[in-house]
Amino acid sequence: MFGADWCGDCRRAKLVFERSGVPYRYVDLTQDPAAADVARDISGRTNIPVIVYPDRSHQVEPSNAEMLHMIEKLGLARG
Repeated sequence: MFGADWCGDCRRAKLVFERSGVPYRYVDLTQDPAAADVARDISGRTNIPVIVYPDRSHQVEPSNAEMLHMIEKLGLARG
């Protein structure tokens, strides 16, 4: 997941992953500004968060429902 701590949608997406028990790697674009180019190359957009799933699909600024759908579809939740 590419995001920034000042981004409300990024904080919300992290909570969805945490509450679902989904392990994820967080790339903080404030700490690693060059990673913004990687996120843009993946999504074709400058919006965050950019979430890349194990099947290489991605979502940009997804709603909780959209994230939960992908988590279920890919069987990522623990428990």
